[in-house]
Amino acid sequence: MRRLFVLIAFITVQTTSAQEMLSYEQYMEWVKSFHPVAKQADVNLQFGEQELRASRGGFDPIVYVNMDKKRFKESNYYDKRETGLVVPTWAGVELKGLYELNSGTFLNEEQRVPDNGLIAFGASVNIGQGLFIDKRRAALRQAQIYVDATKAERQQILNDLYLDATDVYWTWASDYNNLKVLEEGVKLAEQRFEMVKESYIQGDFPAIDTVEAYTQIMDRIYRFQNAQIDFFRSTQFINTFLWDENEEEVELLDGVFPENVLDDMLFDYSKESLREYIVFHPELQLKDYDIAYTEVERRLKAEMLKPVLKVNYNFLTERMSDNVLSPFLENDYKAGLTFGMPLFLRRERGNLGFTKAKLEFKNYERDLKFVQLKTKLESEIYNFETVEKQLQVFFNNVNGLQKLLNGEMMRFEIGESSLFLVNAREVSLFNAQLTLNQLAAKRKTAYAKMLNAAGLGFDE
Repeated sequence: MRRLFVLIAFITVQTTSAQEMLSYEQYMEWVKSFHPVAKQADVNLQFGEQELRASRGGFDPIVYVNMDKKRFKESNYYDKRETGLVVPTWAGVELKGLYELNSGTFLNEEQRVPDNGLIAFGASVNIGQGLFIDKRRAALRQAQIYVDATKAERQQILNDLYLDATDVYWTWASDYNNLKVLEEGVKLAEQRFEMVKESYIQGDFPAIDTVEAYTQIMDRIYRFQNAQIDFFRSTQFINTFLWDENEEEVELLDGVFPENVLDDMLFDYSKESLREYIVFHPELQLKDYDIAYTEVERRLKAEMLKPVLKVNYNFLTERMSDNVLSPFLENDYKAGLTFGMPLFLRRERGNLGFTKAKLEFKNYERDLKFVQLKTKLESEIYNFETVEKQLQVFFNNVNGLQKLLNGEMMRFEIGESSLFLVNAREVSLFNAQLTLNQLAAKRKTAYAKMLNAAGLGFDE
């Protein structure tokens, strides 16, 4: 575990105090650039790319060589040699070229060729099953869909990372503000204790007031220590999101602090724009890609209902001349026709029916997911609006409590109030300030949750 000197150097600053602050924007940029989950999201794209590469292999030209020879008791029974090239195409046509050179005493007559061999150029065409789609084309189309799906998966991974990182940061910022509030409370209690003790010595306050002032110190130290625990814990959570360019964990230097959770934050998206963006949610896109993937499967299964009808035609020539076309103008060829079809098509109809049912199931699933995403978004929008109202209420509450404390202090100084009432007012103010910090953090996290519900997070 290394100290986060790299991160501090990464932050552009103007003053000494600013060098110790890790802003939300800088922190998120660091997370997006180096966090293992962000790297994992990028690796996820390679799955689709390699799947696409593998499926394109179905259209790779194939070079082959066949050799078959038999010699027995000094007799050359046969020596068959064939070299060829097969080129599959996207149109479903296989282009072929081959060279045959056969000899032997017991060679089958139909395999006899001229002494210099025989050259053939031709094609195989499916005009029945496989005319519009076949396994190779279906695999390629599904791989292309899978590439798009990995992009949507990557975005969803980044969106979730954005939300988690945001939640941890603002919790850290809230805990830091709470720590400062309670630290100030301890200082005020200590100052008041010294003042009450001096007044007791001079005979202005009874001894019991010094006891009450001392117990306030102990209570506030206890609360401050709990705040230290919370801040230490949230700092450790922050450290889990900080990695360097060498993929090593780093941790914050002592003295690095977050930006003030009470500061205003620019919210880039309105509620209306989020409602419009929901149709592009990565989870919804994944459902659409799944449907498109299954639709390719349905087309392939429907193609299997057609009969197998394959035509093969090859031009034959003994040699290639200067005029490339002249050998093919001769009436030498080899042709064939293949036909086949099951009588009842029970397997084909069953497979097609199953795929149609699966497609219908996925469409219902997609419709349900859309409703769920819209409901979640509306819930997060309502939550954000409610927290905003609560934050304003407590902001006004803190201002009111501060005025009450100031008034109580004035009364205490002229002898019209008691130490008990001053402490009560002060405790109420501190509690309200802690709640205000939590609400400010909750509001900023609620905005991140709203973005996540709409399918947004880290920008591309």
